[in-house]
Amino acid sequence: MTTSTASGNPTTIVTIDDVEIELDRRGRGAPLLLLQSEDALESESPIVTELAQRYEVLIPSPPGFGRSNRPQWITCMDDVAYLYLELLARLNLTAVTVVGFSLGGWIAAEMATKNDTRLAKLVLVDPLGIKVGGPTDRDIADIYLLHPDEVAKLRWFDAEKGTRDYKTMPEDDLRIIARNRESFARFCWEPYMHNPKLRHRLHRIGVPTLLVWGENDGIVTPRYGEAYRELIPGARLAIVPEAGHYPHIEAPQRFMQHLTAFLGA
Repeated sequence: MTTSTASGNPTTIVTIDDVEIELDRRGRGAPLLLLQSEDALESESPIVTELAQRYEVLIPSPPGFGRSNRPQWITCMDDVAYLYLELLARLNLTAVTVVGFSLGGWIAAEMATKNDTRLAKLVLVDPLGIKVGGPTDRDIADIYLLHPDEVAKLRWFDAEKGTRDYKTMPEDDLRIIARNRESFARFCWEPYMHNPKLRHRLHRIGVPTLLVWGENDGIVTPRYGEAYRELIPGARLAIVPEAGHYPHIEAPQRFMQHLTAFLGA
């Protein structure tokens, strides 16, 4: 089954049991699984166009996001990770590079701890997913408690870059944004934006791993990124200056320098 997004990019619906996954495929070459952030800003980013010149970029929407359905049995990122591993198997993909952003980085890490035999390299960009401090430490900013203006300051080096003109957006796009936010809250409310078990599984990752972090990220700080790096054998951490939680959006050229150096020219 094929449909079209409001942006004009054709997407395919891949059915796995009772789950219908919206899948956007762009470019040709070795497979690169791109797991978007909770705000799904990546699909319209110039970095995807650049990556599609060298790779076949596969961009799935998690259950409850985009036009993917959301069966009741899917309740956490653990479930989504198994679903995406099954997606790779159904598509018969091997030597897959996985690049995940924020929520997508969390899912990518979950996937790699479960089974990395189909993966070639792993890139985690300001990922969520672990608890690094004590029970009362605020490792991840509470975006539901803080005022939206304060959240924007934590999320962006330049908060103006996070401004979206909802008044001019098509109604279908607004519906998807609302649906994405609802699903994000459902999956990540409790425990708050992490899986208590994940940090104890990260040592299982056996593929080369790069973490990329915005120097000015106030949602999960570079200190959180360093703790993440220490839990993954052989992982490297690259810091992008003058960038917040989305360094690939705020500083795409510097981000791509780190990414292409890691992936190889």
